[in-house]
Amino acid sequence: MTEEQVVELLRPVEDPELHRSIVDLGMYRGVDIDGGHLEVRIALTIAGCPLRNEIQNRVSDALLVVDDVKVVTLDFTVMSDAERAELRTKLHGDPGSTAGSSEAHGHAEGRAIPFAEPGNRTRSLLIASGKGGVGKSSVTANLGIALAARGSSVAVVDADVWGFSIPRMLGVDRPPTVIDEMIVPPEVHGVRCISMGFFAQEDQPVIWRGPMLHKALEQFLTDVFWDDPDYLLVDLPPGTGDISLSLAQFLPRSEAYVVTTPNPAAQRVAQRAAFMFDKVNIEVRGVIENMSWFTGDDGKHYPLFGAGGGAELAKTLGVELVGQVPLTMPIREGSDSGRPVMAVDPDGEEAAVFAGIAEWVESHAPSKRSHPELVIR
Repeated sequence: MTEEQVVELLRPVEDPELHRSIVDLGMYRGVDIDGGHLEVRIALTIAGCPLRNEIQNRVSDALLVVDDVKVVTLDFTVMSDAERAELRTKLHGDPGSTAGSSEAHGHAEGRAIPFAEPGNRTRSLLIASGKGGVGKSSVTANLGIALAARGSSVAVVDADVWGFSIPRMLGVDRPPTVIDEMIVPPEVHGVRCISMGFFAQEDQPVIWRGPMLHKALEQFLTDVFWDDPDYLLVDLPPGTGDISLSLAQFLPRSEAYVVTTPNPAAQRVAQRAAFMFDKVNIEVRGVIENMSWFTGDDGKHYPLFGAGGGAELAKTLGVELVGQVPLTMPIREGSDSGRPVMAVDPDGEEAAVFAGIAEWVESHAPSKRSHPELVIR
């Protein structure tokens, strides 16, 4: 073995958080070769890196495929502040750039929201409801996992800053990583997420007025290293308040999906949320009905919350009823325990519904496309 061979074997190995080659990121720092024993030096991005063991496994697996390599050990060090700043600049832009430039870093320096930039290919899906308690967050979490299972890269912004629940529902077990003020969101089940839940205690109320909420959401979209996902799902709070208006401003090319339950009262309230999107020029693409029925031991469907509300709302809005999610114990238990049904039972009745919604979303991409390379002079 030569060091050149080691480098080529390690080049496909990605950092599990940044999804870039550890060689290209400058994490690989050299190797000592003693016969069949390789001692590889790796610089972690931060001290106490939560995915250190995963990096060790990936490096070892990449090198042990060679017959002559018998033992691989890793000698870990940590990047310096200057190296982290250089890495953040490489991945996320230069904080010294002019305010308002798309190359500036973070909200404080005026960095543009990448999802609103011309040519950005991320589809932003706003998941909304008129009232609370209709299961909008569980729909968001499971739909995100369903899209990831189809091979897409998926990010979720938990914009329900008062009732944040996405980290718990997804089963996120660690906070975001901060590399020189760049926030790297945790990933689970193929879904990256950011939430007020990472910055507030479980029982701590968020008592903020509109301007503070607006600023927090803007930082979620700018200071977080999202890495151009295929889909950005935004779990909106119930109703038609400041947050929904801010997101419509930040993400003007979004698509809205309205979640309702079958009963007429919920359907009429959800209708108001849909009309709000019309006022701010956000297209409502579809309706998702949750808690549509309960399947008894006899195999029959029992409409505990009535029937027809989702179809009626879709007809009123002139859109499709994208899916009907049954009311089941696994969905409720999975949401409480961080074991979403789409991840733990992908072949179950509930998961099949979310998979169908994901397939519908994937096959109904918006026809409007942004082409920044076309310039009218």
